[in-house]
Amino acid sequence: MNTIDRMNRDEIVEFLNRSWMTHDGMWFYNCFKECGIETANRLNKAAIRSMAPMEMARMKKALGITAERIESFAEFRDFFTGAARFCIPPFMNGRFDTSRENTLHWEFAPKNCFAYKGMVRIGAIDGYECGVIYRLACWFDALGLKYRAAPEITGCRMRSGDTCEGEFVFDFGTSAAS
Repeated sequence: MNTIDRMNRDEIVEFLNRSWMTHDGMWFYNCFKECGIETANRLNKAAIRSMAPMEMARMKKALGITAERIESFAEFRDFFTGAARFCIPPFMNGRFDTSRENTLHWEFAPKNCFAYKGMVRIGAIDGYECGVIYRLACWFDALGLKYRAAPEITGCRMRSGDTCEGEFVFDFGTSAAS
């Protein structure tokens, strides 16, 4: 039997994230069954938005970031790389690229996003509004970053095609997003 003392960092991160995502999925499933997809989406997004400031404060502390604001794309890249190691383990099947200045590109393996697969499994995919990319947007809002997302974050992109990809383009030259 593998105890926490025998687990490496990546195994612990994956275990905790799988547990969190299972709770999140079961919460969504039960809300969906009791209240319908519109209410489940609305409450899911409200929970994500209200959690983001606390999550980002904890993340900054965990990563040793003491600055009030992230002022440059280089600082953002370092922050996001660290945050991804905590919160976006391989089982989620997402890839993130920051090689283009001021741009975070995301993509999920075709028909292999963990949230997409979960929503298909519970029968909620037809009305599901993506909480995964919405969570990232809420992170960036909580950090006071100015950005635009392309495409706009709405329904599940895999519902109408095989892939989900897009980008957040940041503006570090002006004041924070409102």
